[in-house]
Amino acid sequence: MRIVYMGTPDFAVPPLKTLIDRGHEIGAVVTQPDRPRGRGQKITPPPVKVAALEAGFPVLQPETIKDREFMDVLRKLSPQLIVVAAFGRILPPEILKFPQYGCINIHASLLPKYRGAAPIHWAVMDGETETGVTIMQMDEGLDTGDIILAGRIPVEPEDTTGTVHDKLAELGAQLVVKAVEQISAGRVARVPQNEELAGYAPLLTKEVERIDWSRSSAEIFNQVRGLNPWPGAYTMLGDRVLKVWKAEACTTDRIPGPVPELAGRKPGKVLGPVPEVGFAVATGNGCLAVEEVQMQGSRRMKASDFMRGYDLPDGTLLG
Repeated sequence: MRIVYMGTPDFAVPPLKTLIDRGHEIGAVVTQPDRPRGRGQKITPPPVKVAALEAGFPVLQPETIKDREFMDVLRKLSPQLIVVAAFGRILPPEILKFPQYGCINIHASLLPKYRGAAPIHWAVMDGETETGVTIMQMDEGLDTGDIILAGRIPVEPEDTTGTVHDKLAELGAQLVVKAVEQISAGRVARVPQNEELAGYAPLLTKEVERIDWSRSSAEIFNQVRGLNPWPGAYTMLGDRVLKVWKAEACTTDRIPGPVPELAGRKPGKVLGPVPEVGFAVATGNGCLAVEEVQMQGSRRMKASDFMRGYDLPDGTLLG
Protein backbone atom coordinates (compact mmCIF):
# COMPACT_ATOMS: atom_id res chain seq x y z
CA MET A 1 0.00 0.00 0.00
CA ARG A 2 1.30 3.45 -0.92
CA ILE A 3 1.55 5.50 2.26
CA VAL A 4 2.45 9.07 3.09
CA TYR A 5 3.51 9.38 6.72
CA MET A 6 2.95 12.58 8.72
CA GLY A 7 4.57 13.04 12.13
CA THR A 8 6.97 15.24 14.03
CA PRO A 9 8.19 14.31 17.56
CA ASP A 10 9.78 11.22 19.11
CA PHE A 11 6.36 9.59 19.57
CA ALA A 12 6.01 9.33 15.79
CA VAL A 13 9.36 7.61 15.19
CA PRO A 14 8.65 3.97 16.24
CA PRO A 15 5.49 3.69 14.06
CA LEU A 16 7.41 5.03 11.06
CA LYS A 17 10.30 2.63 11.58
CA THR A 18 7.91 -0.31 12.00
CA LEU A 19 6.03 0.50 8.80
CA ILE A 20 9.36 0.70 6.97
CA ASP A 21 10.58 -2.58 8.48
CA ARG A 22 7.37 -4.32 7.40
CA GLY A 23 8.05 -3.30 3.79
CA HIS A 24 5.25 -0.80 3.28
CA GLU A 25 5.74 1.65 0.43
CA ILE A 26 6.40 5.04 2.02
CA GLY A 27 6.15 7.66 -0.74
CA ALA A 28 7.27 10.51 1.50
CA VAL A 29 7.45 11.60 5.11
CA VAL A 30 5.86 14.93 6.01
CA THR A 31 6.97 16.78 9.11
CA GLN A 32 7.16 20.29 10.49
CA PRO A 33 10.01 22.65 9.56
CA ASP A 34 13.25 22.66 11.51
CA ARG A 35 12.92 24.89 14.57
CA PRO A 36 15.26 26.53 17.11
CA ARG A 37 15.47 24.40 20.25
CA GLY A 38 17.27 24.32 23.57
CA ARG A 39 19.14 27.01 25.44
CA GLY A 40 21.24 27.91 22.43
CA GLN A 41 18.19 28.00 20.15
CA LYS A 42 20.05 25.92 17.60
CA ILE A 43 18.04 25.08 14.48
CA THR A 44 17.17 21.41 14.96
CA PRO A 45 15.34 18.95 12.68
CA PRO A 46 12.30 17.08 14.06
CA PRO A 47 13.02 13.50 15.20
CA VAL A 48 10.84 12.10 12.40
CA LYS A 49 12.91 13.90 9.78
CA VAL A 50 16.11 12.41 11.20
CA ALA A 51 14.62 8.89 11.16
CA ALA A 52 13.25 9.26 7.62
CA LEU A 53 16.51 10.54 6.16
CA GLU A 54 18.48 7.79 7.89
CA ALA A 55 16.17 5.27 6.22
CA GLY A 56 16.55 6.99 2.84
CA PHE A 57 13.03 8.39 2.44
CA PRO A 58 12.19 11.83 1.03
CA VAL A 59 11.05 14.43 3.56
CA LEU A 60 8.59 17.26 2.99
CA GLN A 61 8.44 20.21 5.42
CA PRO A 62 5.73 22.64 4.30
CA GLU A 63 5.44 25.88 6.26
CA THR A 64 1.67 25.54 5.99
CA ILE A 65 -0.28 22.38 5.31
CA LYS A 66 -2.40 24.21 2.73
CA ASP A 67 0.63 25.25 0.69
CA ARG A 68 -0.25 24.78 -2.98
CA GLU A 69 3.18 23.48 -3.93
CA PHE A 70 2.96 20.88 -1.18
CA MET A 71 -0.54 19.88 -2.30
CA ASP A 72 0.72 19.40 -5.86
CA VAL A 73 3.51 17.13 -4.61
CA LEU A 74 1.02 15.16 -2.52
CA ARG A 75 -1.20 14.61 -5.56
CA LYS A 76 1.76 13.33 -7.57
CA LEU A 77 2.62 10.90 -4.78
CA SER A 78 -0.97 9.60 -5.00
CA PRO A 79 -1.00 7.83 -1.59
CA GLN A 80 -3.66 5.24 -0.95
CA LEU A 81 -3.45 6.03 2.78
CA ILE A 82 -2.04 8.81 4.95
CA VAL A 83 -0.83 7.77 8.41
CA VAL A 84 -0.61 10.56 11.00
CA ALA A 85 1.16 10.48 14.38
CA ALA A 86 1.52 13.66 16.44
CA PHE A 87 2.00 15.77 13.33
CA GLY A 88 1.01 18.96 15.11
CA ARG A 89 -1.17 20.40 12.36
CA ILE A 90 -4.88 20.08 11.59
CA LEU A 91 -5.41 18.47 8.20
CA PRO A 92 -7.84 20.28 5.89
CA PRO A 93 -10.79 18.38 4.35
CA GLU A 94 -9.02 18.35 1.00
CA ILE A 95 -6.26 16.14 2.41
CA LEU A 96 -8.57 14.01 4.56
CA LYS A 97 -10.57 12.99 1.50
CA PHE A 98 -7.70 12.73 -0.95
CA PRO A 99 -6.31 9.18 -0.37
CA GLN A 100 -8.30 6.12 -1.41
CA TYR A 101 -8.53 4.94 2.21
CA GLY A 102 -8.47 8.38 3.81
CA CYS A 103 -6.25 9.27 6.76
CA ILE A 104 -5.70 7.41 10.01
CA ASN A 105 -4.28 8.82 13.23
CA ILE A 106 -2.23 7.19 16.00
CA HIS A 107 -3.65 8.88 19.09
CA ALA A 108 -2.06 8.43 22.52
CA SER A 109 -5.20 7.80 24.57
CA LEU A 110 -8.19 5.51 24.78
CA LEU A 111 -10.62 7.61 22.79
CA PRO A 112 -12.98 9.29 23.28
CA LYS A 113 -11.19 10.21 26.51
CA TYR A 114 -8.37 12.74 26.27
CA ARG A 115 -8.96 14.17 22.84
CA GLY A 116 -6.56 16.98 22.09
CA ALA A 117 -2.91 17.96 22.20
CA ALA A 118 -1.60 16.54 25.49
CA PRO A 119 -3.32 13.21 26.21
CA ILE A 120 -0.36 11.53 27.93
CA HIS A 121 0.32 14.43 30.29
CA TRP A 122 -3.31 14.68 31.36
CA ALA A 123 -3.80 10.94 31.83
CA VAL A 124 -0.85 10.80 34.24
CA MET A 125 -1.79 14.06 35.99
CA ASP A 126 -5.32 12.76 36.49
CA GLY A 127 -3.97 9.64 38.17
CA GLU A 128 -5.25 7.20 35.55
CA THR A 129 -4.19 3.62 36.19
CA GLU A 130 -4.66 2.66 32.55
CA THR A 131 -4.24 4.36 29.20
CA GLY A 132 -3.52 3.30 25.65
CA VAL A 133 -3.40 4.06 21.94
CA THR A 134 -6.28 4.42 19.53
CA ILE A 135 -5.96 4.07 15.76
CA MET A 136 -8.67 6.35 14.43
CA GLN A 137 -10.11 7.11 11.00
CA MET A 138 -9.67 10.87 10.77
CA ASP A 139 -12.55 13.23 10.09
CA GLU A 140 -12.88 17.00 10.32
CA GLY A 141 -13.41 17.01 14.09
CA LEU A 142 -10.75 17.05 16.82
CA ASP A 143 -9.97 13.36 17.36
CA THR A 144 -13.63 12.46 16.75
CA GLY A 145 -13.29 9.86 14.00
CA ASP A 146 -14.28 6.21 14.13
CA ILE A 147 -12.09 3.83 16.12
CA ILE A 148 -10.28 1.17 14.09
CA LEU A 149 -8.12 -0.42 16.80
CA ALA A 150 -7.20 0.29 20.41
CA GLY A 151 -4.65 -1.15 22.82
CA ARG A 152 -4.16 -0.68 26.57
CA ILE A 153 -1.27 -0.44 29.00
CA PRO A 154 -1.26 -0.02 32.80
CA VAL A 155 0.03 3.22 34.30
CA GLU A 156 2.14 2.29 37.31
CA PRO A 157 2.67 4.59 40.33
CA GLU A 158 6.32 5.03 39.38
CA ASP A 159 5.49 5.98 35.79
CA THR A 160 6.01 9.49 34.47
CA THR A 161 4.76 11.04 31.26
CA GLY A 162 8.16 10.15 29.81
CA THR A 163 7.92 6.43 30.56
CA VAL A 164 4.27 6.23 29.48
CA HIS A 165 5.13 8.12 26.28
CA ASP A 166 7.76 5.53 25.35
CA LYS A 167 5.44 2.60 26.03
CA LEU A 168 2.65 4.17 23.98
CA ALA A 169 4.96 4.94 21.07
CA GLU A 170 5.88 1.25 20.84
CA LEU A 171 2.24 0.21 21.23
CA GLY A 172 1.26 2.66 18.48
CA ALA A 173 3.84 1.06 16.19
CA GLN A 174 2.34 -2.38 16.77
CA LEU A 175 -1.25 -1.24 16.28
CA VAL A 176 -0.74 0.88 13.18
CA VAL A 177 0.80 -2.06 11.31
CA LYS A 178 -2.24 -4.19 12.16
CA ALA A 179 -4.57 -1.38 11.09
CA VAL A 180 -2.82 -0.91 7.74
CA GLU A 181 -3.00 -4.65 7.10
CA GLN A 182 -6.72 -4.72 7.90
CA ILE A 183 -7.40 -1.71 5.68
CA SER A 184 -5.42 -3.24 2.82
CA ALA A 185 -7.32 -6.53 3.18
CA GLY A 186 -10.68 -4.75 3.26
CA ARG A 187 -11.66 -6.21 6.63
CA VAL A 188 -11.44 -3.19 8.90
CA ALA A 189 -14.29 -2.60 11.35
CA ARG A 190 -14.86 1.01 12.40
CA VAL A 191 -16.63 1.82 15.65
CA PRO A 192 -18.08 5.31 16.25
CA GLN A 193 -16.92 7.07 19.40
CA ASN A 194 -19.29 7.46 22.32
CA GLU A 195 -19.71 11.22 22.65
CA GLU A 196 -21.06 10.86 26.19
CA LEU A 197 -17.62 9.65 27.31
CA ALA A 198 -15.62 12.32 25.47
CA GLY A 199 -12.93 14.25 27.35
CA TYR A 200 -10.39 16.89 26.38
CA ALA A 201 -6.63 17.17 26.96
CA PRO A 202 -5.72 20.79 26.21
CA LEU A 203 -2.30 22.30 25.72
CA LEU A 204 -0.32 22.82 28.91
CA THR A 205 -0.11 26.29 30.42
CA LYS A 206 1.97 27.89 33.15
CA GLU A 207 -1.04 27.71 35.45
CA VAL A 208 -1.27 23.95 34.92
CA GLU A 209 2.44 23.63 35.71
CA ARG A 210 2.28 25.67 38.95
CA ILE A 211 1.98 23.62 42.14
CA ASP A 212 -0.95 24.56 44.35
CA TRP A 213 0.14 23.25 47.74
CA SER A 214 -3.43 23.37 49.06
CA ARG A 215 -4.26 20.38 46.85
CA SER A 216 -3.88 16.85 48.19
CA SER A 217 -0.54 15.07 48.29
CA ALA A 218 -1.80 12.53 45.75
CA GLU A 219 -2.87 15.25 43.32
CA ILE A 220 0.48 17.03 43.52
CA PHE A 221 2.34 13.72 43.20
CA ASN A 222 0.42 13.02 39.98
CA GLN A 223 1.03 16.56 38.73
CA VAL A 224 4.78 16.22 39.28
CA ARG A 225 5.11 12.91 37.45
CA GLY A 226 2.64 14.02 34.77
CA LEU A 227 4.88 16.99 33.91
CA ASN A 228 8.11 14.96 33.92
CA PRO A 229 10.24 15.13 31.74
CA TRP A 230 8.63 18.20 30.19
CA PRO A 231 7.78 20.95 31.03
CA GLY A 232 8.09 20.33 34.79
CA ALA A 233 5.90 21.25 37.76
CA TYR A 234 7.13 24.33 39.57
CA THR A 235 6.77 26.39 42.70
CA MET A 236 8.36 29.64 43.85
CA LEU A 237 11.18 29.84 46.38
CA GLY A 238 11.32 33.54 47.11
CA ASP A 239 11.47 35.21 43.71
CA ARG A 240 13.00 32.22 41.91
CA VAL A 241 11.36 29.30 40.13
CA LEU A 242 11.96 25.90 41.72
CA LYS A 243 10.97 22.95 39.57
CA VAL A 244 9.98 19.73 41.29
CA TRP A 245 10.84 16.68 39.20
CA LYS A 246 10.20 13.86 41.64
CA ALA A 247 8.16 13.56 44.82
CA GLU A 248 6.20 11.12 46.99
CA ALA A 249 3.41 11.42 49.52
CA CYS A 250 5.01 11.28 52.98
CA THR A 251 2.39 8.87 54.25
CA THR A 252 3.54 6.00 52.03
CA ASP A 253 5.91 3.36 53.34
CA ARG A 254 8.19 4.11 50.39
CA ILE A 255 9.51 7.13 52.30
CA PRO A 256 12.08 6.25 54.99
CA GLY A 257 11.99 7.99 58.35
CA PRO A 258 9.13 9.43 60.40
CA VAL A 259 6.32 11.49 58.89
CA PRO A 260 6.85 15.16 59.86
CA GLU A 261 4.49 16.80 62.34
CA LEU A 262 1.62 18.36 60.36
CA ALA A 263 -0.61 20.00 62.97
CA GLY A 264 -1.26 23.63 62.08
CA ARG A 265 1.10 23.60 59.13
CA LYS A 266 0.16 25.93 56.27
CA PRO A 267 0.21 24.30 52.79
CA GLY A 268 3.49 25.10 51.09
CA LYS A 269 5.54 25.29 54.30
CA VAL A 270 8.78 23.32 54.40
CA LEU A 271 8.60 20.80 57.25
CA GLY A 272 12.22 19.83 57.35
CA PRO A 273 14.43 17.11 55.86
CA VAL A 274 13.24 13.61 55.07
CA PRO A 275 16.15 11.20 55.69
CA GLU A 276 17.81 9.86 52.53
CA VAL A 277 15.21 11.60 50.34
CA GLY A 278 15.13 15.40 50.49
CA PHE A 279 12.66 17.63 52.26
CA ALA A 280 8.96 17.58 53.12
CA VAL A 281 6.36 20.21 52.28
CA ALA A 282 2.90 20.55 53.84
CA THR A 283 -0.04 20.01 51.46
CA GLY A 284 -3.78 20.34 51.76
CA ASN A 285 -4.14 16.93 53.39
CA GLY A 286 -0.69 15.89 54.56
CA CYS A 287 2.75 16.35 53.16
CA LEU A 288 4.87 15.68 50.11
CA ALA A 289 8.46 14.44 50.21
CA VAL A 290 10.39 16.25 47.48
CA GLU A 291 13.11 14.05 46.00
CA GLU A 292 14.45 15.84 42.91
CA VAL A 293 14.46 19.56 42.10
CA GLN A 294 15.93 22.18 39.82
CA MET A 295 16.51 25.77 40.87
CA GLN A 296 16.09 28.43 38.20
CA GLY A 297 19.35 28.74 36.29
CA SER A 298 20.75 25.51 37.69
CA ARG A 299 20.71 21.80 36.88
CA ARG A 300 18.44 19.03 38.08
CA MET A 301 19.64 17.43 41.29
CA LYS A 302 18.61 15.25 44.19
CA ALA A 303 16.72 17.25 46.77
CA SER A 304 19.14 15.97 49.44
CA ASP A 305 22.02 17.57 47.50
CA PHE A 306 19.96 20.73 47.03
CA MET A 307 19.49 20.96 50.81
CA ARG A 308 23.25 21.00 51.31
CA GLY A 309 23.74 23.90 48.92
CA TYR A 310 20.71 26.08 49.61
CA ASP A 311 19.35 27.57 52.82
CA LEU A 312 15.92 25.99 53.25
CA PRO A 313 15.02 26.16 56.95
CA ASP A 314 11.86 24.68 58.47
CA GLY A 315 8.97 27.07 57.98
CA THR A 316 10.09 28.37 54.57
CA LEU A 317 6.97 29.00 52.52
CA LEU A 318 6.97 27.76 48.91
CA GLY A 319 4.70 29.16 46.27
